[in-house]
Amino acid sequence: MMHNTNTPNHKIHEGRNVKRFREMLGIKQDALAADLGDDWNQQKISLLEQKETIDAPLLAQISAVLKIPVEAIQNFDEEQAVNIIANTFDNGSILNGINHNPTFHPIDKLIQLHEEKIALYERMLKEKDEMMGRLEQLIANK
Repeated sequence: MMHNTNTPNHKIHEGRNVKRFREMLGIKQDALAADLGDDWNQQKISLLEQKETIDAPLLAQISAVLKIPVEAIQNFDEEQAVNIIANTFDNGSILNGINHNPTFHPIDKLIQLHEEKIALYERMLKEKDEMMGRLEQLIANK
């Protein structure tokens, strides 16, 4: 169920969005802290990521370090993104590749499960890229 983002009680959590983008980019908290300057450390980044709103100058600095637009952090709605991803993968997409035959060799099964995880991860990465593309389109159209 999608919520109306125009309602006053639905607020975008900028700190959580910083964390999500940082994680998607594979950047650790201490690496982001180092890029932000000497007065930053991992603990300060952790506290920052818990803040609902971030001061505009700091948000601009973070977006420059992460190389993403400030608007992406300000407008990214995790709940909507989760709904997009959840509605993209039908319930059977993960289960279809599982072998229901009870006779199998354990190593073959491990290899098969590993291949299924890789395929799922690749589909999720593709979805993330498509979602980022849609976000960039939304930002460009503002």
